[in-house]
Amino acid sequence: MDYRKVAREIYEQIGGKENLISAAHCATRLRLVISDNNKADKEKVENIDGVKGVFFAQGQMQIILGTGVVNKVYDEFIQIADISESSKEELKQVAASKANPLQRLIKTLGDIFVPIIPAIVASGFLMGIMEALNFMVANGFLDINTSGSIYVFAKIFSNTAYTFLPILIAFSAGKVFGANPFLSAVIGMIMIHPDLQNAWTVATEGVQATQSVWFGLYSVDMVGYQGHVIPVIISVWVLAQIEKRLHKMVPAMFDLFVTPLVSVFVTGYLTLSIIGPVFVTVENGLLDGVQWLIALPLGIGSFIMGGAYATTVVAGVHHMYTIIDLGQIAKFGMTFWLPLASAANLAQGGAALAVAIKTKDLKVKAMAVPSALSAFMGITEPAIFGVNLRFVKPFIMASIGGACGALYASVVGLGATGTGVTGIFGILLCLNQPVHYLIMMLISAGTAFVLTWLFGYKNQIKEAERENKVNVYDSTNNKINPNANANINANTSTNLNLNTNASLNPNANISRNSNMTSDAVVNKIIFSPLKGKVIPISQVKDETFASEMLGKGVGIMPASNRVVAPFDGTVTTFFETKHAIGLTNQDGLEVLIHVGIDTVNLKGEHFQAFTKEGEVVKKGELILEFDQKRIENAGYDSTTMVIVTNTDDYKNVNCKTGQTLEEQDVMIEVC
Repeated sequence: MDYRKVAREIYEQIGGKENLISAAHCATRLRLVISDNNKADKEKVENIDGVKGVFFAQGQMQIILGTGVVNKVYDEFIQIADISESSKEELKQVAASKANPLQRLIKTLGDIFVPIIPAIVASGFLMGIMEALNFMVANGFLDINTSGSIYVFAKIFSNTAYTFLPILIAFSAGKVFGANPFLSAVIGMIMIHPDLQNAWTVATEGVQATQSVWFGLYSVDMVGYQGHVIPVIISVWVLAQIEKRLHKMVPAMFDLFVTPLVSVFVTGYLTLSIIGPVFVTVENGLLDGVQWLIALPLGIGSFIMGGAYATTVVAGVHHMYTIIDLGQIAKFGMTFWLPLASAANLAQGGAALAVAIKTKDLKVKAMAVPSALSAFMGITEPAIFGVNLRFVKPFIMASIGGACGALYASVVGLGATGTGVTGIFGILLCLNQPVHYLIMMLISAGTAFVLTWLFGYKNQIKEAERENKVNVYDSTNNKINPNANANINANTSTNLNLNTNASLNPNANISRNSNMTSDAVVNKIIFSPLKGKVIPISQVKDETFASEMLGKGVGIMPASNRVVAPFDGTVTTFFETKHAIGLTNQDGLEVLIHVGIDTVNLKGEHFQAFTKEGEVVKKGELILEFDQKRIENAGYDSTTMVIVTNTDDYKNVNCKTGQTLEEQDVMIEVC
């Protein structure tokens, strides 16, 4: 690959120096902050040789190039653009600074809610299971002991996250706003203190007590803030402002006890006397407006929102919907919004699947298939940005499919017991109405698939098959490229040789204990580089890895802090941040080991390298150690990805998942 050529083409297609603000890269992606997204030709960038995908996120244009490529392209790019290197964190700051107030607000909400979603999802799933069990027991479908410890304890566990939701939100908001997260948690505790009447009892019991505030100026209801979101966020923001100012004003010798005391007292009083009452009214008004829209006759409002939802994902404003979900759960016992979002996401998967089946462009197919599967699991960015928006019409057809599914969900009153999960697994939040959820899935994905197949995607590739001659489609110019035959034939010869070698012993079994020592067999095995539970790559919480944009592979939930070489080979890439290593064996098998998600931000902290780029390593040789506990305490997911980055060179990549492997156990076999 001509890295300088790739870099120059990217530079030209994004609008050149006038449109470029800053550039950085991580292990897989070139990350650019540009002045005007409209001046960047996303489609042409996608069609550049070596580019595996392009999407806009976090105020950045992110160009997926893959390990071993991205750093080389980046080096050439900054030379061509005549700019200095930027870290990923610096880039985020630049991106945030150019965002408008609404974008910054939405990003802030996302930063607050994303870390607590696992807790909300866990409670939501358990609530759905308990409701389903209660229904089956009450109607005689199931006979179980509801007074047993497992059932009783599970019932307690199921609503814990929602009961103490203000504490979770306050702690997360404190980290975002720069306040002490533990002081922030205290503010959350104040808002649900047992001396305050539980907010969920007001509807049946009425307000039991009031309190005069501000020297008798007015009175407030002594009611807690269970289930509320906006008042908590505002209160913690106020705490952050007070705490930061006190740190600057109070002498160091008094800061330890004066700042926390004053910060908590002042914020607590403001919260119960002003912030809480005012913003509860604001929040209730928002929820009432949403519910009014959803409840419009014949499901018209839901039809509109189901159709518009994907557009809000493109705009990056969908994180704000968590407020609606949590507010509706607190007010109605379930959220009617999540099924609308799920319908929209499933529809994007249906449209991408139609493109995947209909297209004859192998590059499009390779992108569309995993993107569709990802969307069915609730992660839609690869499908939206990589496929549907690229061809425009599939996105429109998916929006129509989402609207139809949302319409059905509204008409039948489909609601979810929790939030955070959409797509196929969203049914676990709707176990009270599983049949309706399944029908909604079929309507959403099916409508989008059929419409895209009929009207949304026209395959423009013309194939001409002749004896020993192949023409290749040039997607950039939408025409046949007859000049590619020489390269194709050359590659075909290589593949034939490989296939010939493989066919010499078609019945060979590959196993760890095999006595076979042939390089043709051994070199196609990737042994586990660390101990831990192996999960499908689709379950990794990073859309780039999960969608297989970088290649097939697995995720490992580490049970040790050691990373060893997965085969005999050469360290082709070792990032300065030490979180990602690229290795290649003598057969050309390329593997990326990426420790953690977004751990590039740690800048090498908690990592220790035992090799370096260019060194030859032996299978089982220690190449890296990391402190899993400290990485996770810093707020990062330690899941380690092992990816075959040249997946396209192989017919099959077979991965062992769902089990715990030791170091050097057979994990991936390629052929």
